[in-house]
Amino acid sequence: MAATITVIAEEGYGRASFARIAKRAGLSSTRLISYHFAGKDELITAAANDVMSTIGTFMAEQMRDRHAAPARLHAYIEGIVGFIDSHRTQMKALMAILLGGGLNYDADTDRKVISPVEQILRDGQAAGEFGEFDPVIMAAVVQRAVDGLPFLLDSEPDLDCAHYARELVALFDAGTTRTLP
Repeated sequence: MAATITVIAEEGYGRASFARIAKRAGLSSTRLISYHFAGKDELITAAANDVMSTIGTFMAEQMRDRHAAPARLHAYIEGIVGFIDSHRTQMKALMAILLGGGLNYDADTDRKVISPVEQILRDGQAAGEFGEFDPVIMAAVVQRAVDGLPFLLDSEPDLDCAHYARELVALFDAGTTRTLP
């Protein structure tokens, strides 16, 4: 899987072929790949699922023992940014797969991605930890702020991601504690 992810990250989704992946993995033939995967689409889906599973495991650890909504929101932002920073190749590959149409990312998928953040925000409002705002809009903005980081890193590879996370936390602290006029 690592060779697939590296080829996609370095050469792009469209150029990822069994031959390039086999070469990167040090395999003498593509047969070992085609034995496990019926085609490129299946292999690409497996690579994307591998990255997303790794994100899920990482984030579960980051969110553990965080009970107050502000702490959960901080952990979410810091965790995702930290993951992106420490897994740049995987994230570049995942973004290439998504942009290349290698996965079906539709409105339902987007809703599933945003819903954990929305739930944190709703919980915080219900507990009086957050002010009044539209949690759907705020969740979408939080998610887009972290989703955009891999693209920013393409143009700013030396970006201090810890600083980026601190800035987002401060921004969303200000945005979630305010009350709408």
